[in-house]
Amino acid sequence: GVLGSGDFARSLAVRLVCSGFKVVVGSRNAKRKASLFPAAAEVTCQAEAVKKADVIFVAIFREHYSTLCDLAEVLAGKILVDVSNNTEINHHKESNAEYLASLFPACTVVKGFNVVSAWTLQSGARDGNKQVLICSNNQEAKRTVAEIAQVMGFTPVDMGCMSAAREIENIPLRLLPAWKIPIFLALGLFLCFFTYNLIRQVIHPYIREHKKKLYKIPIEVVNTTLPCVSYIMLSLVYLPGVLAACSQLYYGTKYRRFPDWLDQWLQHRKQIGLLSFFCAALHALYSLCLPMRRSHRYLLIDTAVKQAVEKKTTIWVEEEVWRMEIYISVGIIALGLLSLLAITSLPSIANSLNWREFSFIQ
Repeated sequence: GVLGSGDFARSLAVRLVCSGFKVVVGSRNAKRKASLFPAAAEVTCQAEAVKKADVIFVAIFREHYSTLCDLAEVLAGKILVDVSNNTEINHHKESNAEYLASLFPACTVVKGFNVVSAWTLQSGARDGNKQVLICSNNQEAKRTVAEIAQVMGFTPVDMGCMSAAREIENIPLRLLPAWKIPIFLALGLFLCFFTYNLIRQVIHPYIREHKKKLYKIPIEVVNTTLPCVSYIMLSLVYLPGVLAACSQLYYGTKYRRFPDWLDQWLQHRKQIGLLSFFCAALHALYSLCLPMRRSHRYLLIDTAVKQAVEKKTTIWVEEEVWRMEIYISVGIIALGLLSLLAITSLPSIANSLNWREFSFIQ
């Protein structure tokens, strides 16, 4: 059974029907909403839907839970699957699932399917996250919902008792929690090196020689800043491993817990490495754009005019040519190796490698 007629309820009904389940939908406007659901699903009033189903997905907002109180007697003994989410993290003192359980003590409430989007339900488990987090105080009810999730093509994950519902409901509301520190670190390094390069390439020439070089800010100053950030971020990926090894050697054991700052640093290595790769890739793109600038063309014309005035037939410098060729070649190889490291750090790739393969690539 599915109580509700919103986007998630419709997607849930479609997926359940496609998975071979007999679905009955309970809606306050059954006649008007019937056309929105698949023909194989029965759309009726909420009271009738509750009577015909043993497992009921409650796909309505928390604020409307109280409207189901009139159905308390019919709901007794049923399994209620709470799929709701909040608009803010820890918006209420108790989780939505715990609140639903307090309203219907004669029912068995299971928290689940809230981390799966309506789009994923419609397209199936092929795209996006296949995991369905489930928690409840009743093991049998969890097993029933887990079997439904498996038939639908998802991977159920038992998160424990109902007290875990609050944590499960917070997951969809988090915005890149593991990326905040690495992003702020990268931005801080970028601002420091950008300020240094701005002073060195723009402000200093203007003060000493009154040369206006503000045109260098958008591309050239940024381009000299990015590799500095990339190098330091890459070194910050491997430095905590060295510090951890030194700590283990110092204490003579690998079972001693690392300090909190080192433990957090170790956990953020993947994000720091991917940001390092991002800065290196941007540096490569900016470098390719250097000859396309109008200022570069003007400098070439000025050089050609000076050469003509001085009646020089060539300004070829073999050492500078070789230096630039080697520099670009090594840079391409370095970017390729960094790309390999970045790709193997992605979860989908890393999960297909054993520890020896991953260590070999590193």
